[in-house]
Amino acid sequence: MPLILASNSASGGYNVANSLRFNSGSSDYLSKNSWATATSDKIFTYSTWVKRSQLANTERLFGAYAGSPQVYSCDLSFTSNNGYIEFTFGGASAYDIVTNAMYRDTSAWYHVVLAVDTTQATASNRIIIYVNGTVQTLQTANYPPQNTTYQVFRNNNANLIGSAWNGGAYYTGYMSETYFIDGQQLTPSSFGQTDPSVPSSGIWQPKAYTGSFGTNGFYLQFKNSAALGTDSSGNGNTFTANNLTSVDQSTDTCTNNFCTLNFIQNGNGSTSTLTEGNLVAGTADNKGCSATFGVNRGKWFFEVKNVGTQTNARFGVSNRANEQDGDVSPGANTASIRSYVSLNNSKNYTASSEVTNAGFVGTNGAIFGFALDLDNGTLGRYVNGSLISTDTTLPSDNSITFFPYTFVTYNAGNWNQAQFNFGSPMYAGGGYADAAGFGNFSYAVPAGYYSLCTKNLANFG
Repeated sequence: MPLILASNSASGGYNVANSLRFNSGSSDYLSKNSWATATSDKIFTYSTWVKRSQLANTERLFGAYAGSPQVYSCDLSFTSNNGYIEFTFGGASAYDIVTNAMYRDTSAWYHVVLAVDTTQATASNRIIIYVNGTVQTLQTANYPPQNTTYQVFRNNNANLIGSAWNGGAYYTGYMSETYFIDGQQLTPSSFGQTDPSVPSSGIWQPKAYTGSFGTNGFYLQFKNSAALGTDSSGNGNTFTANNLTSVDQSTDTCTNNFCTLNFIQNGNGSTSTLTEGNLVAGTADNKGCSATFGVNRGKWFFEVKNVGTQTNARFGVSNRANEQDGDVSPGANTASIRSYVSLNNSKNYTASSEVTNAGFVGTNGAIFGFALDLDNGTLGRYVNGSLISTDTTLPSDNSITFFPYTFVTYNAGNWNQAQFNFGSPMYAGGGYADAAGFGNFSYAVPAGYYSLCTKNLANFG
């Protein structure tokens, strides 16, 4: 099931502070090749929470490879295009299992558990995949023979998280609460539970693991920005971070899900290219994109950093969830309502009129702030922390849902990039939190406004 955790699902319980944001374009991955003798070479459990950002390519969650050509491979992946989960065991797909279900919601966190015990007499018990606490049915079930040994997280192999052995199949998205348990085949109940405050909700949430890890077990919390691969299990099985830096540490987690740009509605091949956990839009074309979270009440704040000099690039809010065309003129779409800034003005669009606010000048590198008040029908528009204009034309009856949006532009070899900050930025923020204490913004958040995350949506939306 798609999963977006609200605050009441984590109230009084377990909180996950950090995730790690992987970007395939910069070849991000974790690696560790030196290990002790494993507790078991036949039994293990791998548990992780993931929020995907792209869907087109095969994406490796973890893999271990030895021999040539990868005779002893062992890897867990999302398959290309369709989003099945596949576990391959034994090299060259000698044994593999593939889920029936596809996991393509890039706004949701998924809990994936792989439980392996090849000593089991019943073949179907040797490898089990769970998602959000549920055993997955399979379209492919090619199990290994009884007592087959595995090579994952063992000595002198290429042991990788977020990449394949040959530098391909990079994972793109967020990852948190990553466990490897050496010597035990566990169920998801060791790592998660249905929300105890509302059992009927069916919402699956993380909980603290209290068992043993085995010799080569590890627990990656991604809480040390200077050493992102630090093992918190006590075993010292720390990974090397490759191409990952402190800005890739995120507070977008499986207990507080933050807004991003919407890859699904943006993914038809004719819209903007999204990168960096779907926080960056930019392409060699004139394309638009909206965000995953829409709101119709409350007070919300977000920032956008402009990179580029094209004056008609646009940053703001729109009531069109599938925003792809930034050039819809008033009257061309009777459902179109927008409020935005560009590098040379700010504008209000309604279904039949357009108002330009003159005297505004933005620059390459400017950070635009947006204070959206849907209880009073206003949008405060800021540049580098200073209020430049206020749109007072938005509806205040909570009848229309608005989404953050951008329209990035390209002309004569020059293009714009929109770098969004919904509270967990892909660049170094200024340390300014919202009224609830969430977020890392470059400039002070106006009093009473909140970042777009599920804990705030549950309480103030």
